[in-house]
Amino acid sequence: MAKYVDLTYLIKRRKIQDMEIRQRKFFALLLIFFSTITGCAQQQTSLRGQLIQTPNNNVMNIMSVAFENNTSMPNTYTCDGKNINPPLAWSGVPSNTKSLALIEDDPDAPSGDWVHWLLWNIPPTVVSIPERFSPSASPETAAIIEGTTSFSHAAYGGPCPPSGTHHYHFKLYALDTILSLPSTATKKELLQAMQGHILEQSDLIGLYQRTGN
Repeated sequence: MAKYVDLTYLIKRRKIQDMEIRQRKFFALLLIFFSTITGCAQQQTSLRGQLIQTPNNNVMNIMSVAFENNTSMPNTYTCDGKNINPPLAWSGVPSNTKSLALIEDDPDAPSGDWVHWLLWNIPPTVVSIPERFSPSASPETAAIIEGTTSFSHAAYGGPCPPSGTHHYHFKLYALDTILSLPSTATKKELLQAMQGHILEQSDLIGLYQRTGN
């Protein structure tokens, strides 16, 4: 009778051990499965973050080392300072660009629009403009034309708002043509000449408020 009991016990013990082994294998496979799913999800999230954070180098962008977009311009570039143009740079110009044009204006002016600077026929090989820019300073920029601003002269005129904070837009245009305009041309004439030729454009905004206004 004792031998029969021992045999029964051993059989039950073996079944329990077999069940425990199967359970461990099942949980191990389950753990591997969820680890794989979690890893894939984390990888997708990481890739999604990279796509969101990586800038599109194919989009044209204008910028300045003197100020960031939608921030105050140093008074060096205004009527309260040296009244010279800020340094500008750009990237992402379309490969089929024949020339670039630049308009700086102030839509907050009492007249509704005040033009501070006009440039056109900027070669697509030019990727920046230094402060105190003059087209005649380099053979590469000699073909650039400065247009007539609201100050009635063909040169840069710095911000000089009568009151409050004004927004100064530096608008860069990539064109599929070279323009035939004299330096006496105004913003209105420039915009008319650019119609149907704009490949892409970008806008940099600088803010300025005079002390006491």
